[in-house]
Amino acid sequence: MSSETGATGRPSPFPEDEAGLVALARAVRETGYGFTTVTPATHARVVARPRNAEARSLRDVFGWSRPFRADLLPDGLVRLMEAAGALAREGDLLRATIRLSSLDDELFAHSAYPPSAADAVFFGPDTMRFVSAVLAHLDERDQPVRRAADIGCGSGAAGIAVAKRRPGAETVLVDINPAALRAARVNARLAGTEGVVTRRSDMLRDVEGDFDLIVSNPPFMIDASERAYRHGGGPLGAGLSLAVVEAAAERLAPRGSLVLFTGAAIVEGADPFREAAGAACSRAGLDWSYREFDPDEYGEELDDPAYGEVERIALVVLTATRP
Repeated sequence: MSSETGATGRPSPFPEDEAGLVALARAVRETGYGFTTVTPATHARVVARPRNAEARSLRDVFGWSRPFRADLLPDGLVRLMEAAGALAREGDLLRATIRLSSLDDELFAHSAYPPSAADAVFFGPDTMRFVSAVLAHLDERDQPVRRAADIGCGSGAAGIAVAKRRPGAETVLVDINPAALRAARVNARLAGTEGVVTRRSDMLRDVEGDFDLIVSNPPFMIDASERAYRHGGGPLGAGLSLAVVEAAAERLAPRGSLVLFTGAAIVEGADPFREAAGAACSRAGLDWSYREFDPDEYGEELDDPAYGEVERIALVVLTATRP
């Protein structure tokens, strides 16, 4: 009754039985389950409370990743967890190896807490902010979309939201992380979206053709462990975000748009990422706009010496359009 193990011998950050996971998630959804996933920092504070050491509800099992006793859940649900490879044993207790989170009237499967593996499939408040920025762009432009791409798709939430609203489009969910692509396929099936395909690719290198819409929420932190969902590389974690801008500049169709949701490290009142991204857009002949979605997030990261010159980390939205 253990979770699936990868070639490294450690538990997989997301099980491999996609059909089994779809069946499990559908069964959980039928109970009326819903859960809003918080940041890892908030999660750690909540689970540290003594009364939260053991699960007492379905939300505790699939939302808070708390260990539970076998008799807490119906036998049928436990059997579905075991069949899907989504169940681990911890002494006399059991634990789910995935989480299920609510967004856009759907359930999304992703890695259990804590998302400490280098290839964990992350989902959290930034996922919700990202999706809201993408949907706001679709509402504002009401542009026809024949092909869309979600670069670094993770759980696939943004691409799936696009596919729901542009059902005739081909929506390509792109990631370098096989676990993320498994999660994205599971979540697309759960949402019933058509025209969604997954591709393992570094940016768009292994994907052909142009796109009417490219969306991305790349990692933007400086992470010493270089976890795939978190480490942005480059100056102050902006490396991947700049790479997305450059990739989109090469592959946007006429009147096509990029919606990039990311973080920007502010140094002495200046935003180096805005300057670099704006310059890249201008060189490519793209019209662009830039706004701070939230002026101050992830304040705890400023304790890291790597952020020694940074006064705040803002969440920003860059929109770039080919005329």
